[in-house]
Amino acid sequence: MDLLEDSAGDNAHEFTVSELSGAVKRNIEDQFGRVRVRGEIGRVSRPSSGHLYFDLKDDRSVLAAVTWKGQASRLAQRPEEGMEVVATGRMTTFPGQSKYQLIVDQIEPAGMGALMAMLEKRRKALAAEGLFDDARKRPLPFLPRVIGVVTSPSGAVIRDILHRLRDRFPTHVLIWPVAVQGEACAPQVAAAIRGFNDLPRGGTVPRPDLIIVARGGGSIEDLWGFNEEEVVRAAAASDIPLISAVGHETDTTLIDFASDRRAPTPTAAAELAVPVRSDLAARLAEAGARMSRASGLRIERPRQRLRDLARAMGRPAALTEGARQRLDLWGTRLEPALRGLVRARRQQLASRPMPAASLRQFTSAKRQSLEYNVRQLRNSGQRQVERRKDRLLQLRERLESSLRRVTAMTRRAIGTQSERLAELTLRLDQSAHRAINQRRDALLRLDRMRRTLGYEQTLRRGFAVVHGAGGVVTSAAAAGKLAHFEIEFADGRIQAGPDDSRSEPGRKAKGGKTDDGPSQGSLF
Repeated sequence: MDLLEDSAGDNAHEFTVSELSGAVKRNIEDQFGRVRVRGEIGRVSRPSSGHLYFDLKDDRSVLAAVTWKGQASRLAQRPEEGMEVVATGRMTTFPGQSKYQLIVDQIEPAGMGALMAMLEKRRKALAAEGLFDDARKRPLPFLPRVIGVVTSPSGAVIRDILHRLRDRFPTHVLIWPVAVQGEACAPQVAAAIRGFNDLPRGGTVPRPDLIIVARGGGSIEDLWGFNEEEVVRAAAASDIPLISAVGHETDTTLIDFASDRRAPTPTAAAELAVPVRSDLAARLAEAGARMSRASGLRIERPRQRLRDLARAMGRPAALTEGARQRLDLWGTRLEPALRGLVRARRQQLASRPMPAASLRQFTSAKRQSLEYNVRQLRNSGQRQVERRKDRLLQLRERLESSLRRVTAMTRRAIGTQSERLAELTLRLDQSAHRAINQRRDALLRLDRMRRTLGYEQTLRRGFAVVHGAGGVVTSAAAAGKLAHFEIEFADGRIQAGPDDSRSEPGRKAKGGKTDDGPSQGSLF
């Protein structure tokens, strides 16, 4: 370059600072128009202007690098200190500080090993804080009323999730659209998780009972946004249970460790979120049948127990039969014994003479004593029978009281279970009616659309369809080649043809003349 060809001596050309800086800038940009530089990133700076400043270094040198605001938002890989990358850009100078620098518009990891090493380092640091502990993970709700989905609204992922939810158990779904790769992925996903958690309960927008963070498969660079620290911390701090469904089965990101449950695919996440409605209906029917059987057993078992106890107690008459029989036996034996005793006494008196007065007195005393003993014996038997009767009456009253208490308790239990079963049955019927009404309305809408789009409606507006031997005739030339054809109107069909000479009102005859009716002219 002429400006740089200086000669020694006092006649050497004198440059201004700007001239010399411009010459150096042009020379560097000409020699290094677009280069790829491999090195380790150091001293990353992100000022409020949105530009990105960092250093590329190796073991001996340091190269200043800058990425302007518009290019920084499109970088596939965000530069972080310690990463080994291959930066692509153009060399230039910054005359304001007499330095050269690389304007970077593309950054790629230098190798999978370096990227995975950085990922493992970050994973260990977050695990040391307890963000991945199993004790922090919450169980998923059995039947969430509202599900929040954080994903791209235009991809196949959201369609797969909605389709699977509709097949298993239709529920209310809120979609928070985010970018699923690139520079904007991490802040948008973290903001979506925090936004769902910040929704108030009972507000105009329902608060989700479950969050699904989903994305399809891709390379480690495409999924890198879900490895960012802000996304992991947002997932770990979520009060709402969260399912991570990022990538396919072999893909693993740091959000998988912080989430409450990891799904291998977005479709599997929908299967984890809700049960199958038909299975729930079958289980409900089975539970209702079991409750009915249990209610019947609650009544039948006490009744059978009461019958068993009644059989064990025996009849009240049976309790007195033995005593009555013994009383009858002793009663029948008493009279012969008395007679025998009288005979013995008479013989005793006959063998030993006794004055008549004494004999009468002795006989009277014995008779009185004997009658007294008989009365005492009868009274004792009657009192014993009365006591047994009173005891039996008391037992009967206690038994009837126990039976009434058991029956009342059983009736209350059956009433409670019957009310619960009726409520569940009503809810199930209402759900089935709603589903049937929705499908009936959809069918009616489709039928109305079919009738609206059908050609019969067009015929009623004054149009006609021409049918030939080979199908519908769509041109005058094709109709002219046919000997006969049919014209279909809204109220029927008529036969016609180019050479039709039948005399009908308004129809043209063979000679070109018309009948008495007005001239209609050719159809074509």
